[in-house]
Amino acid sequence: MTTQAISPSVTLPQAGPLLTRTGWSGALVALLMVCAVAPALNLLVPEGSVFHLSDYMVGLLGKIMCYAICALAMDLIWGYTGILSLGHGLFFALGGYVMGMYLMRQIGTDGNYKSELPDFMVFLDWKELPWHWALSDSFIATLALIVLVPGVVAFVFGYFAFRSRIKGVYFSIITQALTFAALLLFFRNETGMGGNNGFTDFKRILGMPLATQQMRMTLFVITGLVLLGFFLWARWLVNSKFGRVLQAVRDAESRVMFCGYNPLPYKLTIWTISAVMCGIAGALYVPQVGIINPGEMSTAASIEIAVWAAVGGRATLVGPIIGAFIVNGAKSWLTVSFPEYWLYFLGALFIAVTLWMPQGVVGLVKKLRMGKGAKA
Repeated sequence: MTTQAISPSVTLPQAGPLLTRTGWSGALVALLMVCAVAPALNLLVPEGSVFHLSDYMVGLLGKIMCYAICALAMDLIWGYTGILSLGHGLFFALGGYVMGMYLMRQIGTDGNYKSELPDFMVFLDWKELPWHWALSDSFIATLALIVLVPGVVAFVFGYFAFRSRIKGVYFSIITQALTFAALLLFFRNETGMGGNNGFTDFKRILGMPLATQQMRMTLFVITGLVLLGFFLWARWLVNSKFGRVLQAVRDAESRVMFCGYNPLPYKLTIWTISAVMCGIAGALYVPQVGIINPGEMSTAASIEIAVWAAVGGRATLVGPIIGAFIVNGAKSWLTVSFPEYWLYFLGALFIAVTLWMPQGVVGLVKKLRMGKGAKA
């Protein structure tokens, strides 16, 4: 009589819904605020009214939403994969520089020197555009390069770093080194990227003037839709099988390897996706702020992205978005009211979150809710 070994069946947990009912309600409210309420308050409500949304606030909120996209990108690699990058400002700046090159070409002969070349090139006595400006007059090519440039740089760097199994603090250090090297490169006038002044004095996009209330609001709405779209896509991603493997890599990479998975393609894919998200954020940032320079890829700027994610709450997706709004909203107020104390506030905030709120603002809110539920 033969016996057959019966292996126990393994039931994997089912993926949860993309959003809860409360989550969908929040997403709908955010969509209405971005696409209807904010445009109405800015364009239709008179300036003297208390309900008027000023152009300054439109620009500030648009800028913070770009930062929120970067914080969301950081959460995908740090919160869900355990990869702390201190160099994501590089990818943000690369996307911004690609868009800035297009906007500089859109100036045409309206610059100070009335030349087809950007003003800084005329000042440096350049006679023609360098080779890497070849596609900068095409909006379609610019959109493609906004994705490709940070994506290719991240892929090449990530491939060699992850293949060498560099992780932890060592990986964070080399990302900072990469960003600092790029900072020094972009500061040089020979690169044809504007040196320490970068690009500014933008006038048009797609032939339409930038300095109009309607264009500012259009860019605001596009940025809000991109942020909401990335959030929903990230929710789907982390709930998928791919996302589960990422979280397993974060929690126990060695066990993942013993189970037959190769972490390299998973880490490399999410790393590249995160870089592309930052590049798109940078491209949206430049026409709204009106300038891009090497300061955007400084080590301090990259560290701030990690601070936003930590303050809001890692591995929550919505937390880093909230963190970006809290930190940058406070920064906007403090740099005006107490400019000499801003950096002390940022450092104290990061220390406080690390010591007393390791799960960030979102984690604190959840803990308070659980406490109230237990008392009830």
